[in-house]
Amino acid sequence: MDQAKQPVISIRSWASLSALGSSDAEVLASYQSTESSLTPWSVPHHHQMVETWAGRLTPQGQQQCADLQATRPDYASLDPSVWYALIAARRAFHQSGWDQQTPVGINIGSSRGATQTWESAHADFVQGGRIPVLTSPLTTLGNLSTWVAQDLGVQGPEFSHSITCSTSLHALLNAVAWMRAGMVSRFLVGGSEAALTPFTWAQMKALKLVSSLNDPYPCRALDPLKKANTMVLGEGAAALCLEVGIRPGAQAVVLGVGYATEALAHAISISDEADCFVRSMHMALGVHDPCQIDAVVMHAPGTVKGDRAENAAIDAVFGARAPWRTSHKWRTGHTFGASGALGLECALLMLKHQHLPGIPYLNQPVWQPASVRRVMVNAVGFGGNAVSVLLGLPE
Repeated sequence: MDQAKQPVISIRSWASLSALGSSDAEVLASYQSTESSLTPWSVPHHHQMVETWAGRLTPQGQQQCADLQATRPDYASLDPSVWYALIAARRAFHQSGWDQQTPVGINIGSSRGATQTWESAHADFVQGGRIPVLTSPLTTLGNLSTWVAQDLGVQGPEFSHSITCSTSLHALLNAVAWMRAGMVSRFLVGGSEAALTPFTWAQMKALKLVSSLNDPYPCRALDPLKKANTMVLGEGAAALCLEVGIRPGAQAVVLGVGYATEALAHAISISDEADCFVRSMHMALGVHDPCQIDAVVMHAPGTVKGDRAENAAIDAVFGARAPWRTSHKWRTGHTFGASGALGLECALLMLKHQHLPGIPYLNQPVWQPASVRRVMVNAVGFGGNAVSVLLGLPE
């Protein structure tokens, strides 16, 4: 379709729940701070407790989860990933001002889904040969969007998916396609992850990705001097309300979306040139001048090769006039399927408050844009699938 004839998609509202906070004010304060939100975490491993780092929900966020469970008896049995999605979706929907009469599509994705419920049920099965009766419905990936739709009382297409760490940006891609096709005019999208479990941590440990730094900034996203991987696990969710057109109060406009995959040389890494990011960013740019992009919220999980490759891709696309670069993972940890949506939140805060969140352990470049009008957000997952989304201020 001719880009000029495509309907405009705007972001009406958003909300999140993560180590940054459980309210808009808390999240903004976290981004205006130079402190990391990562905290020590004791995780059982090989019959002993190992001290590591994690991006855990704040005490206020944990209390919101407890309050949610108390509202309905069946909510207590849901996986934490569903609780996080419900809390973020409720706030985003309320802030949108939408009613329940107009159909709303829902796509809340997750890299791993009901991780804690799966692990608990499997342990019961191994130890006693029995599992809880509702294990099957409570561990399906569609569980996320189904419960969100039920909770909000809306009608519309509901689906969840997993494309590892680019899941929630793929959710936005799906929504844009449905809305441009005229099938629905409103979509609630995002991602949720509750992956702070011993088994998940052990998987990342086996891949040699986990940070071993004893430092105020244990995740060194974008640090070119790091000699080892510094990924830290995180948990949380983010939800965004998208609609066709621009009404007063719109937070941002989706100026472009891009996606690409590349042939894998290794199951967990992209090429040194990050060809998938080069192509996804070019597609998201479309007709927009690269010189007019003010900032990039990078995927940058704190791994040596991943951060280096994405930086190389940005240099290839933007040349000498590269945008300001940042990542939220040194604050939140890597929240897998929710990380892209949290990246969108970071971009939206930059656009709304005209604030560039620096990274305190880096020597940031001297150049900064005079204002923030266009921000690109990147994500990539296992499998070499990259997504780039270009956001701009409503004109």
